[in-house]
Amino acid sequence: MNTLLAIALAMAVGLALTRLAKLAGIPNVTAYLIAGIAVRYFMKLINCTSFEGLDVVTSVALGFIAFSIGSSFKLKHIRHIGKSVVVITLFQALTTVLLVDAALLVLHFGFNKISISEALCLGAIATATAPAATLMVVRQYKARGIVTDTLLPVVAFDDAIGLIIFAISLAVAKALAVANASVTIIEVLVVPLLEIVISLGFGGILGVLLAYAAKVFKSRANRISLCVVAVFAGVGLCTVIPNFALSDLLTCMAIGIMYANLNKESGQIFDIMDRWTSPLFLLFFIISGAELDLSLIPMVGLIGIVYLISRSIGKYSGAYLGAKIVHADDNVKKYLGLTLLPQAGVAIGMAQKVANTPELISAGFASSVVTVTLCATLVYELLGPLVAKWALVKSGEIIQEKPISSKKKAAA
Repeated sequence: MNTLLAIALAMAVGLALTRLAKLAGIPNVTAYLIAGIAVRYFMKLINCTSFEGLDVVTSVALGFIAFSIGSSFKLKHIRHIGKSVVVITLFQALTTVLLVDAALLVLHFGFNKISISEALCLGAIATATAPAATLMVVRQYKARGIVTDTLLPVVAFDDAIGLIIFAISLAVAKALAVANASVTIIEVLVVPLLEIVISLGFGGILGVLLAYAAKVFKSRANRISLCVVAVFAGVGLCTVIPNFALSDLLTCMAIGIMYANLNKESGQIFDIMDRWTSPLFLLFFIISGAELDLSLIPMVGLIGIVYLISRSIGKYSGAYLGAKIVHADDNVKKYLGLTLLPQAGVAIGMAQKVANTPELISAGFASSVVTVTLCATLVYELLGPLVAKWALVKSGEIIQEKPISSKKKAAA
């Protein structure tokens, strides 16, 4: 089976499962992930590895997801909820990392189950959320309201804050793992902040160019092509800059922000892009599902269970506390934290960074961090969208479709 046939099979299975998902009332993104898991094991049976080498699809899909999220950062909207978004994002991220670190350190000091360095790495990874899964639920059910308006900027800001926290935690973890290592301010603060500034700077420049180029090319087809060029360039730039771990998510988000604010007709293009990119997102989630190995679950043990529970509590309580401090709407207090549970690409990227760090490899726990992260991703990606949908329904921002009565069916 070649790569194109494997992709076609995977997408066909994913589309078929969306029909069953609709009957069961579960989000399409969960169906796509299940399809990916099923296709993974089918391809394993026939000794096929055709999904290998499709990292570019994942990178491009995440780029378009970040670009779409950037559209929610219009200045008039940010002026309305800007302060609350920053406070809520900081509190949910910091509460999560502190709670996960504390819970895992109990396992270290009380049961000697985990090293301090490993606990710090997992605590930092716990801050990451999955904008892709969240955005797909919002788009599928056309969620509208104060929770949704707060959610999308929070998810976007969370990536920047998570990267800073991870960089700091990783530097400290390396120092603790190697007896003679030292932690410098440059490694802990300057480098990660510089990477974030450069990522946003590149994206901002590309976004300005896109906004002005859209005034020259008038047709919608050309403007869509320009958006594709900008996102491709943003993702590509982040892979060719040496000595810096630039964030393609932040870069593409900045492109979307500048385009949304500098071009009055950008809303129409974003709407068209949302429809155009649906097949790409379908493939992205199927590939993500194919990378989830169910056999890893028994390997997680006590560390994984503590990670899952403490992260979930941290996300919910942190969002609730932040919302309470800024006097946010009651629905934001009660339901926002539940929509922040999905975790995927950014968290896996952080885990891979741990796995590729020589000091942590020699410490002997790098593979354990990857295993716990992948298992948590499996749980959060399958259950997270369901919880997010339930929260948005309870907040009144998703209108549930009423089943057709038997009399209406007969009349039809």
